[in-house]
Amino acid sequence: MEPKDSYFIAVKVFLEHAGRLLILKDNFGDWDLPGGRLKKDEFHALLEQIVARKMTEELGDRIQYTVSQPVVFMRHERQEAVEGNPTVRIFAIGYAGILEQGEIVLSPRHVKMKWVDIPTFQPDKYFTGGWLKGVEDYLKIARDSAIQKR
Repeated sequence: MEPKDSYFIAVKVFLEHAGRLLILKDNFGDWDLPGGRLKKDEFHALLEQIVARKMTEELGDRIQYTVSQPVVFMRHERQEAVEGNPTVRIFAIGYAGILEQGEIVLSPRHVKMKWVDIPTFQPDKYFTGGWLKGVEDYLKIARDSAIQKR
């Protein structure tokens, strides 16, 4: 019998404000979305609680936002920036979110943030792998929705 693969589970938020999407650059030089992996003790926690924890950790507690249902599922593979640089696989649930108000305060894990224009954003200039596929999928949904609202 072939051994099963192991995945980390993560939540990500496609946070929009005024027709733009928030992307973050982490301290390893990779572009990312707000969110991250579940902790070992969060196995039974509601995913919405984990989203709230990650949003506070990464964007501070000075913002108000709403998050809707999951809209995109992603599978990403990356080299960890730890001893030996092991390859890890991440299955991520991507939620649509709206920044209602407040000031973002980046965590020490992020060195830069950027609001990108949803209609014209070219994610392949920022993202790779499963994150790229997920952002492309999200942009297609967001762009189709904008067309239907016209």
